[in-house]
Formats: sequence, C-alpha cells, structure tokens
Amino acid sequence: MISVTQLYDLCRTARRMLTGPHEVGRVIARPFTGRAGNFQRTPRRQDFAIQPPPDMLLDQIKDAGLECLSVGKIASIYCDRGITRSFKTSDNAGGMSKTLDLLRQDFRGLLFTNLVDFDMLCGHRNDVEGYAQALEAFDACIPELKSRLKPRDLCILTADHGCDPVTPSTDHSREYVPVLALGSAVAKGVDLGTRASLADAGQTIAENFGLRLRQGKSFLKELMQ
Repeated sequence: MISVTQLYDLCRTARRMLTGPHEVGRVIARPFTGRAGNFQRTPRRQDFAIQPPPDMLLDQIKDAGLECLSVGKIASIYCDRGITRSFKTSDNAGGMSKTLDLLRQDFRGLLFTNLVDFDMLCGHRNDVEGYAQALEAFDACIPELKSRLKPRDLCILTADHGCDPVTPSTDHSREYVPVLALGSAVAKGVDLGTRASLADAGQTIAENFGLRLRQGKSFLKELMQ
C-alpha cells in the first residue's frame, strides 16, 4: 500500500529505465482504493509514454492554429503534446457526457475521445455481460451524437485494438476493428474495405484539415459527398 504520489514516482523511474532497443511504449500507473479482495480503480490513472515522433497529427493540428481537444486518457498517451484543452474522465458515461458537451461549443479542429470501459473494465476482465451493456449504452448515445454534428463535421468511430471478453486470455485479442464514419456530409453505404493500417484514420483527419502525415492512406474522398 503506497500513496498515489509514490506510485507516480515509481512509474517515472521505470519510464527512465525502460528505454533502448526494447523500449516500452508506456508505463501505466493504475491507482486503486479499497482492501485486498475488494479493490476498485480510481480515475487517477496516469500514462507515462515515450515521446511521439516529430510532426505527428496532434502537433500539426495545433501548429495550424486549430483546436485539439482531448477527452479521457488521450493527453497522457501523447505526452500532452498538441493538446489545446484536456478533460480527464473515469468511464464511458463521463467520456460521452463531456464529448456531447464539447459538441455544443463552437470550435474548429479535432475532438479526440477515448472510451475506457470496453478495454479496461470489460475486455481485460472477460466480462461479457458488462461488455454488452457498455455497447448498448454507447449505442443509445449515437442519436444525440449525430444530432450535434455540424453540417461539415466528420465523426470516425474506431479502436486501436480488439479486447474480446470471451477469449481464454485477458489480453488484447482481435486486432481487426471496425471503422465507422458518420455526418450529414458523409456518403452512405461506402465500403472502406480492410485498411492496411490504423494510420489511414490519421491521414484522413489530416487531409480534412489540409495537412499531411508521413504514413497512412486517406479515405476522406471516399467518404465526403
């Protein structure tokens, strides 16, 4: 049992050590409260990540004078680089509530939201029922999400990996994930096929703002009417 401050200090030390040819991408502090056998995670998770490469998407968006809004753990994953405003949340409900709130505001740029429950709360714990309930709760938010998108807004729903709750392992599992796009200007019924890389989503967002990344193939022209 140690304090959150001690936990963060230990993770910073580990971050400095885990470099070199087998560098670890992130050291994650996951504070808990409670007693043995009944621990609960707190919202004070902190990611200690390696620095992203130069000219990554978020840097370019900020340098272009655009907003880059982070909801959830996004800011710490990217070492707070390129972020103009950051909002920490503890679960899917909080993430969607903040996202919908920000969509009421007038800004130009990227709103980048991470919903943690699918991975942290359900997938890694093989909680099939919880996973299904989380999906249903998110689905129920979609109509309001769509209603708050402005005429030229583009919303992309995807994931960085799978986390199947029915596999024997509690690790990340199915690495192919859906890519769904919505918005009043988005063409209906477009089949984007199996993409070569998650970088395609980043390149699509970059092109949307007149920017260009070193990797990825944009599918913006396939989407926008």
